[in-house]
Amino acid sequence: MSEAERLVRERFPGGAELEDALRRLAEGEPAQYITGIAYFYSEVYNVSPDCFIPRPDTERLVDRAVKFAADRALRMLDLCTGSGCIAISTAAHCPNITVTAVELSAGALALAEKNAVQNGVADRVTFVHADMRDPEFIASLPDRGYDIIASNPPYIATDVIPTLDVSVRREPTIALDGGANGLDFYHVIMRSYSPKLAKDGIMLLEIGYDQADALRELAEKHGYGCDIFRDYGGNDRVAELRKL
Repeated sequence: MSEAERLVRERFPGGAELEDALRRLAEGEPAQYITGIAYFYSEVYNVSPDCFIPRPDTERLVDRAVKFAADRALRMLDLCTGSGCIAISTAAHCPNITVTAVELSAGALALAEKNAVQNGVADRVTFVHADMRDPEFIASLPDRGYDIIASNPPYIATDVIPTLDVSVRREPTIALDGGANGLDFYHVIMRSYSPKLAKDGIMLLEIGYDQADALRELAEKHGYGCDIFRDYGGNDRVAELRKL
């Protein structure tokens, strides 16, 4: 039995609901959308086709944020928050951190707000409905205002999306499409959000398994040092940037 089927059977023990759920699973619908639940870090998240499904790969980014924050009072900015998993799990494990989480999709943002309440951090995570690429929005943020700027942005190259597994293509294209070479959002973050990073702050960016060299080159171009950390499957996954 696959892990996806196990999750579905756990949620729907039997009867017509289980039959319908197994049919949807066989047609390529992700188990998390069928059950409405995703497990990430130590938290449980509500998910729907409005948001990208939280994945274990992204837990490595939260690990780095939690390690950096330790017991200090810090401010974090989470761009493209989706379900809110990065912002919420970091806040859940760092009681002195406050987070501003930004999302373009109204549907995803509603889920993120619900997830913050469910996981007990709604008092420390503020959600903003905005396009993180919008110059007016960027200008509205405080200069040197954030000790951590984190993001799991869209990073799949546009022409690769049609080749992805059918279950991944069920997820919002807005959460996948990173432009012609998959790097569009990284350009914006490194260029436009540099003034928003506090002295000695860090950027934590999830990347594709094959993008480490491109991120190092881009970071150097924009005046950052760049360390790459692997996920638990051994793939390059998190770029940690510091201003030089």
